[in-house]
Amino acid sequence: MATTHNLGFPRIGAGRELKKALEAYWRSDINDEQLEATAAELRKRHWILQRDLGIDLVPAGDFALYDQMLNMTALLGATPSRFNAGGHNVGLDLYFAMARGTATQPAMEMTKWFDTNYHYIVPEFDSHTSFRIGSPRLFNEVAEARALGIVPKVVLIGPLTYLYLGKATTSDFNRLDLLADLLPVYRDILARLASMGVEWVQIDEPVLALDLDEKWLGGLDQAYTILKETGTPPKLLLATYFEAVDNHATRLKNLPVDGLHIDLCRAPDQLDTFLDGYPAGKVLSLGIIDGRNVWRADLTQVFSILSRAQSVLGERLWVAPSCSLLHCPVDLELEPRLDEEIKSWLAFSAQKLNEISILGRGLNEGENAIRETLIASAKARQARAESPRIHRPVMQERLKRLTQDDIGRTNPFSVRQARQRERLQLPLLPTTTIGSFPQTPEIRQARAAFKKGELGNLQYLEAMRDEIQLAIRKQEEIGLDVLVHGEPERNDMVEYFGEQLWGYVFTENGWVQSYGSRCVKPPILYGDIFRPEPMTVDWIQYAQSLTEKPVKGMLTGPITMLMWSFVRDDQPRSHTALQLALAIRDEVADLEQAGIGVIQIDEPAFREGLPLKKRDWNEYLRWAVEAFRVASSGVRDETQIHTHMCYSEFHDILPAIADMDADVITIETSRSRMELLDAFGHFKYPNEIGPGVYDIHSPRIPQTREMLELLEKACLVINPAQLWVNPDCGLKTRGWPEVVTALKRMVEAAVLLRARLGTSQFESAREVEVDRVSTA
Repeated sequence: MATTHNLGFPRIGAGRELKKALEAYWRSDINDEQLEATAAELRKRHWILQRDLGIDLVPAGDFALYDQMLNMTALLGATPSRFNAGGHNVGLDLYFAMARGTATQPAMEMTKWFDTNYHYIVPEFDSHTSFRIGSPRLFNEVAEARALGIVPKVVLIGPLTYLYLGKATTSDFNRLDLLADLLPVYRDILARLASMGVEWVQIDEPVLALDLDEKWLGGLDQAYTILKETGTPPKLLLATYFEAVDNHATRLKNLPVDGLHIDLCRAPDQLDTFLDGYPAGKVLSLGIIDGRNVWRADLTQVFSILSRAQSVLGERLWVAPSCSLLHCPVDLELEPRLDEEIKSWLAFSAQKLNEISILGRGLNEGENAIRETLIASAKARQARAESPRIHRPVMQERLKRLTQDDIGRTNPFSVRQARQRERLQLPLLPTTTIGSFPQTPEIRQARAAFKKGELGNLQYLEAMRDEIQLAIRKQEEIGLDVLVHGEPERNDMVEYFGEQLWGYVFTENGWVQSYGSRCVKPPILYGDIFRPEPMTVDWIQYAQSLTEKPVKGMLTGPITMLMWSFVRDDQPRSHTALQLALAIRDEVADLEQAGIGVIQIDEPAFREGLPLKKRDWNEYLRWAVEAFRVASSGVRDETQIHTHMCYSEFHDILPAIADMDADVITIETSRSRMELLDAFGHFKYPNEIGPGVYDIHSPRIPQTREMLELLEKACLVINPAQLWVNPDCGLKTRGWPEVVTALKRMVEAAVLLRARLGTSQFESAREVEVDRVSTA
């Protein structure tokens, strides 16, 4: 009998119950018991849903109040000493302190989970890091599941992945050196799970999809050899996903685990390598339903692949999604208003698990048992391929007409910089923000009323203009140099633009978690892209009319539009990216024509789109840079192009970022204390750069001296004439009182540093630091 299972389920709830409970808890509107009750109810609902859909092994341990990597930090007792945790268990206060910071300590760093838009909390390690079971939460959840009659398959982040994705806060040791101290705690966890009757533990090791060196691979062998030495532990399913791992096939087959999971959606060609000589007695789980996109599977093709695998594996075949369904919305049935034709092409988490169940039934009962379902699946796929809504000849023709002249600015940066400075007349270390300002309840209520038809066009326009006036007035009072309109009319930086482009469709409840309580509703990109009319010009032009200072036009870049959408899978992503680039290019041209002198094209997902295997980097970077340049290059020299990137590592792709040729790039650097700037300094980044000086994802407001210290560090490695001063990211999730206080301190720090620049003491320190970075 083939076994069906799931690697993980979305934890936010169909109605974003977890988000609402978390934010209520942080506001002190509910207590910890009420928060835990909401979490328990969600787990119960999700476990029963999966069981009722026909999933044999339902995951437990995939739920997190903030993040699964933070869960492991708590479980392993690996709390950074700076939070003064001592030897105490990791309770809610400490758990959220690590994620969100405290009055005295910034939050732990946050970065992207591989090539997804999910952010994880980065573990912090030093030579004094110790491990112990620090939280009973996992064991309590297993007990909850068993009390409901659920047979749980427990999910853990593997020891190799946990160490590899962590950060060494001092340079006197290697993260891998901690493995010997870490493994006994994993053994204790497994032993405790075994005592609770847990038969299977899924240990996620997605780092195996990366280019690991032999030392880390040796650590893999060491880790699982030691874990299997534990008496009678649960059976271990080592799960890989997001890329091929067939380069490690021999090693993985010989690893002392009871089963492997591989991703056949991202890497279908690796199946034969694993089937060839697969060890007897070991389970092979095939991730055959895409856990990261929303398209209905071709069940006929998938069933054929599984049938071939079953002929080799027999009952050792397991069927699953490619990865955790964390990256998909919960249930398509929550979309009664979605276009029926397009809806027939889609599958959300519940529908994907139903597809898994159907496939399992076919494998166990024979193809005839699911024949009607296979026929319906084939018809849906054919209808999608033949739909006239997919293709727009005008876009296809425009792509063919692109030339090299469309993929670059007319003059080099040095020429543009002089003309932009003459036009904008900005001070040294100009201050600005990334774009959005607080999305107040009043803004959200007005937007909701407008969507429901309860607020007329004129009333809505006046309401949003009032918010823009407020944002401009506050920025002038704060003393910022380059202003923004605040984006009150925008729900989400991708959804807002997608709503105005042909080729997109939208959901009401298609939410996925980005980090913590932050949820996004990715639009579905189903066909060729076309911009029928300007999208932002009236708003930005109105904002500019209110002030003598420059106001930035704010746009989302083509790669972020691509990566943060559920993108079509019937053509290369590079092709879709260029279509998006042309739409953004038209908007840039209209903004320039309207007199806007500074235009920001945000690309926070640029690094996120980088393939996990270095062999594939050059091709991706080629078309991603090309798409940005197509979007940004149709302007005059005196028009200043900005871009923004956040929560990613950039040191290994700096040549490509420089090749994007934005006049100004703003980046997140506050959580890492400006560490990222070392790479920019060593690379001698040629254009201007704005390193973020405070973390907007934390409610903590840093003091002026903290921002000044970060700016001083920045000036030591980057020429101050190249530097801008800004927060890490947009401010939509914060409240006005904290925003005003933080920005006033930021401006004050910039003013203080301008006065200090040029002094002999500062120049001596700068000379020493430049030498250090150059030597590093």
